[in-house]
Amino acid sequence: MTLEHAMPTASNSEPIDSRTIRSICRAIGEKLQQSLPLDNPRLPDRLEQLLAEMRRRDGQK
Repeated sequence: MTLEHAMPTASNSEPIDSRTIRSICRAIGEKLQQSLPLDNPRLPDRLEQLLAEMRRRDGQK
């Protein structure tokens, strides 16, 4: 899956370029690393659900 496919745009908005998408993804990853406790490697349930959905969608392509 490309980053462009991971970030659908609304019909009334402009598409986001790949460089901006990568920057947003990197910032989200950094924030997650800062906020998730190191002593508990288990992800929150909602994040696990989102990752499972992303994997499922990747398998359909």
